[in-house]
Amino acid sequence: MIGYVLIQADPGANKRVAEQLRKLDEVTEAHMTFGPYDVVAVVQFRDLADMGDIIDRKIQPMPGIVDTLTCLATD
Repeated sequence: MIGYVLIQADPGANKRVAEQLRKLDEVTEAHMTFGPYDVVAVVQFRDLADMGDIIDRKIQPMPGIVDTLTCLATD
């Protein structure tokens, strides 16, 4: 499964958050963006339980992350 994690970051933390995300094995891409979200990450999951674990334990606790929205790819 693939998901797109849209991330709101603390002001000035975009680059640091993207760099931290790229270090995770499950993250295949992470980019700074303009708009309502500051960083977008492409994340690979085994199943929904794995997705919840990665988001809850690895991504959301990262310093500089304020909020996340996960969108699952369907194709």
